[in-house]
Amino acid sequence: MVHQHDRIHTFEKWVKNKFNIYNSLFLNLPAGKIRNVGILIPLLHQIGKKGLEGGQDPREILDAFFLNHAGIETEQDRIDFMFRVIQYVERQVVVFDSVEDAAFSELRRHSSDLSLQDFLNLLETTNSWKSISEKLNTFSARIVFTAHPTQFYPPPVLDIISKLRTLISNNDVNNIDQTLQQLGMTSLLNTKKPTPLEEAHNIIYYLRNVYYDAIGDLYTGLKKNIQQHEFNNTNLIKLGFWPGGDRDGNPYVTCKTTIAVADELRMALMKCYYQDVKDLEGKLTFKTISEKITKLRESIYSTMFDTEKVLSYKDLVQPLMKVRKILKKNHNNLYLEDLDRLIHKIDIFKTHFASLDIRQDHSIHKRTVTAILKLEGVIEEDLDELGDEALISILTTKELLVDVTRYDDALVKDTLRTISKVKGIQSKNGEEGCNRYVISNSEDILSVLFVFALFRWCGYPGSSIPIDIIPLFESMSGMERSEGIMEALLNVHQYRAHLSQRQDKQTVMLGFSDGTKDGGYLKANWSIFKTKERITSVSQRFGVKTIFFDGRGGPPARGGGKTHRFYASQSEQIAKHEIQLTIQGQTITSRYGTREHFTHNAEQLLTAGLSNSIFEKDTTISQGSRELIEELGRLSHEKYEALKNHEMFLPYLENKSTLKYYSGANIGSRPSRRGHSEKLDLKDLRAIPFVGSWSQMKQNVPGYFGIGTALESLVAQGRLDDLKQLFTEVPFFKALILNSMMSLFKCYFKLTRYITQDEEYREFWNILYQEYKLSKKMTLAISGYECLMEEEPISRRSIQIRKRIVLPLLIIQQYALQKIEQGVADSDNYEKIVKRSLYGNINASRNSA
Repeated sequence: MVHQHDRIHTFEKWVKNKFNIYNSLFLNLPAGKIRNVGILIPLLHQIGKKGLEGGQDPREILDAFFLNHAGIETEQDRIDFMFRVIQYVERQVVVFDSVEDAAFSELRRHSSDLSLQDFLNLLETTNSWKSISEKLNTFSARIVFTAHPTQFYPPPVLDIISKLRTLISNNDVNNIDQTLQQLGMTSLLNTKKPTPLEEAHNIIYYLRNVYYDAIGDLYTGLKKNIQQHEFNNTNLIKLGFWPGGDRDGNPYVTCKTTIAVADELRMALMKCYYQDVKDLEGKLTFKTISEKITKLRESIYSTMFDTEKVLSYKDLVQPLMKVRKILKKNHNNLYLEDLDRLIHKIDIFKTHFASLDIRQDHSIHKRTVTAILKLEGVIEEDLDELGDEALISILTTKELLVDVTRYDDALVKDTLRTISKVKGIQSKNGEEGCNRYVISNSEDILSVLFVFALFRWCGYPGSSIPIDIIPLFESMSGMERSEGIMEALLNVHQYRAHLSQRQDKQTVMLGFSDGTKDGGYLKANWSIFKTKERITSVSQRFGVKTIFFDGRGGPPARGGGKTHRFYASQSEQIAKHEIQLTIQGQTITSRYGTREHFTHNAEQLLTAGLSNSIFEKDTTISQGSRELIEELGRLSHEKYEALKNHEMFLPYLENKSTLKYYSGANIGSRPSRRGHSEKLDLKDLRAIPFVGSWSQMKQNVPGYFGIGTALESLVAQGRLDDLKQLFTEVPFFKALILNSMMSLFKCYFKLTRYITQDEEYREFWNILYQEYKLSKKMTLAISGYECLMEEEPISRRSIQIRKRIVLPLLIIQQYALQKIEQGVADSDNYEKIVKRSLYGNINASRNSA
């Protein structure tokens, strides 16, 4: 049995104590013309914390600090000091990340998580191998990396972080000191907004330096450990890629971008293969083999920098298979394991490295189809001229070939070019290089059929379109209609024939981020759960396997939280043929940023997906429990809707949060909202700045709002025992509450308590604060915990340290917002302070809530 105190002791020793040591080194580094900045930061934290707890506002705290402790009198010197503090805090976060990552292996030793090896051992001891064999050879987990703007360390900083991890693991104090100085002098920020191609390069960094070896070693290790059983599933872990393919709301992603990113992915993979072949060349020095290895290395080299030079999967693997045969026959299998490891990697990654998904909004496809049918004389102005039946018939049967040059609309032209160029990408990277098309805001059957038609009209035969067309249901209304949409779609003969040549599989994506923004945390997650059950049932009737693709963000409010816990809680009525999920922002670095992290979290996905069906863990939700969750969802949704409809909801976000500053920060290439309206519209607002703005204020509203009211209402009806039982016995519900507890624990309303002095916004702030207090009280009541995150003491301690690190930055951010609102002469500099402060807080949170 794993004892919590062992884990806590390990954390204190390997993380907290080490960070205190290295942080003290860092805080003593010189800071330009302003002296003692590092020494003043702990004092600022102490005074700031005491002031906030005592009811002071950030302006009072900092003005007194400047006058009484720092001796900084002029406005400019104070601004310079605040910028310097922000720079220090940003780097303190990097130091803590590095210390925590370096301690990962030690912390894992004291974890109760089931590793893949533990899982395999359990299979053997319970004689369950026969029941798992087929599933292990067909199951897969697809990890799809996005470029959403919550991850922005440039490559030089990523290299420093990697170096620091190694040095800290080795307790190399002298070199740590030197590297900390390097960190202090290296910019953590982009000087301008990254282009989509630059975003792609940032993620490709991880593909080359982490995932290439991690996935190869995981597969080879698994194959070695189960030699007595047949296992050849090279799709066990698949990588997906959105940077350069996701053009939904991002005008900077064009057809040209998509082609360039596909080339970069392939060439980056060839560089990995080249290094491995070169290493083999130094080992396989035998006369009958060396010439073949050298020839392959030279062939690969020519493809590393020239986009027109390409090797196929067969070109890569066949020479190695010939070498393998000779090695076994003539050279006593010497270095056979090294050779097999490379062959396994080629079997896994082939020539694509990661599958580049294309995503576009449904409205753009409608606009494109309208332009085509108008030009063809089928309609005069609008698709509404046609009835649904006639339009569906045209989309599925009408034969025509579009000529891109005949259209004036730039977006229509680019949409058609992109679809036409998919075959070119597939010819270079293989079909897996680009064979998925995701449709945002899918609200009806036409969402899918528009794309089906566009591929046909761009020259792909309807009977063999080499693309999985994936509807994305992300609004509450879209999810409510999804069952009917899928049933109608599967009744369309031509589309069902398309699925037949796609292995009778239909991938459906569900958007947690926009779902939560639309319906509130509890309602949205319960709606997604039920949507999965309903779509599974419909698909089974048509003989189709549904693959669910979860659009999960970093924080609980965007579908994040503990991934293993989420997938282990899915009911038996939900299809579990594969696990597919998006990974974005700081989640890439915090959970998949090192080989150890990646391997652990990938194994957790696999064991979650495999264990339920093998060990018959009951995840069935009784009718009584369903009715209880349904009622909670209804009540919490009512409370959340009332908040959204409050007259001060959008003004509060615009004028009291950092929302307006997200678009000015050089974090990501994508605009912070859809559309071009000057007026803020919640529908157009991206989930990331929406959730992120609440996080910056330490209010985290989307992660819990409405839960307290819903729970209290049922407790008042005498149902506390039922709620306790629900928490204890229904894994899905418990996972939701634990995630909400994380959001609640990261709140700190005292930071913004000064808003209660603002006549215009005090009532709205109090609505938020009262629901926060109620949600905290009620989640503790139904869980029986004495404190939030009681079941997760390591995560709780990590968050506490991060909160302590970032508090001076948050006080400065709120101070700057107060100054801007005051209308001071130097408001431009204070706006820069707000924008700059976003970075450190986002990174400190690691999942932005």
